[in-house]
This record gives sequence, structure tokens and C-alpha cells, in this order.
Amino acid sequence: MSTASVLPCFRRKTLLATRWFGALWKPTNLTAMVVDVQFACSDTGIPAESDIQDWVEFAAGQSGRMPDSDADIVVRVVDAAESQTLNKLYREKDTPTNVLSFPAGQIDGLPADAVRQLGDIVVCAPVVSKEAAQQGKSLGDHWAHMLVHGVLHLLGYDHEKNAAADEMERLETAILKDRGIANPYAGTEVQ
Repeated sequence: MSTASVLPCFRRKTLLATRWFGALWKPTNLTAMVVDVQFACSDTGIPAESDIQDWVEFAAGQSGRMPDSDADIVVRVVDAAESQTLNKLYREKDTPTNVLSFPAGQIDGLPADAVRQLGDIVVCAPVVSKEAAQQGKSLGDHWAHMLVHGVLHLLGYDHEKNAAADEMERLETAILKDRGIANPYAGTEVQ
């Protein structure tokens, strides 16, 4: 077993309530969310745990698909080797990738008030850093985009077909714009 798989998990429970964003009040769902952040690598440029949690909560709250019950999301920050292993195992692509999402799906038989496990997001720190530099983007902005992208996948958004990709891209862009980040797809085609 690698030491990365036994790293401690950091927890914070917050209330997604009405928050102040810029000059506007933006209501979000009144649902408690736990965002567990696991750091399995020590690259430079990784956002603080609180920043990761904030982006995940904000994206979920603005998604239009946040569950009515309490929810839990795990974010794991990994190195290239772990990302490549997961990408090969689950997507049959033998290369590290920027972000992977593993939706938990509906779990039948749980009490109505049980915390809903939304799933896991795995972000590869060195790939995100490399992409930000190659694309001339702020590292923090690219991290925000990857986290928003991962959350939307957990909530059922996809980009396999053009119409779905357009919907997901518009929502990502709107969420990022609410936080002052430029359209990450400007000048590119839908991935």
C-alpha cells in the first residue's frame, strides 16, 4: 500500500446558504455539505484546503442539481503516477489527466435524512500546473475550472455529446464568471 492511500482526510462541514458574491446576493440551496480534501502529493501551487472546499461548495450550489439532503464530496489531489493509474484503470487511457470524477450514484435503502455521497473528484496537480502554463492561464483560475468541472460531472453533467457539452460549458463559464474568472473555453472548441 502506498503512503498516498493512507494520508489523513481533512473535513469541514459548512452550510450552503445565501452568500455575498461581488455586488449581488446569490441564493444557493440550504443544504449542509461536507467536502473532504485529501492531499496525496506536495506539488507547489496547490490551492489551500479552504479554497478547494469553497470552489466545490460554490459550484454545487450554483449547479441547479444540488440534492435536497446533506451531501458529501471527496476531493483528492494526486501526482501524475496516481492519476495515470486511475485513468488507465477507469478510462483505458494510459496517461495522467487533469481531473477525474467518480459519481457515487443513487444508493437505495438509505434513510431519507442520510448524507448523500455525491462521489470523488481526483485532480492531478502537475497536469493542472502544466496546462495552466501552456494555456497562459492563472494557476488558481485553472484549478477553479478543474474543480467546477469535476463537481458538475458528479451532479450528472457530461460533455460526450455536443448538446450536453454546450450546456456544461455554459454552466462552467457562468459559475467561473460569478467569481471573476474569464471563460476558460475562449478561443477553443468544446473538449
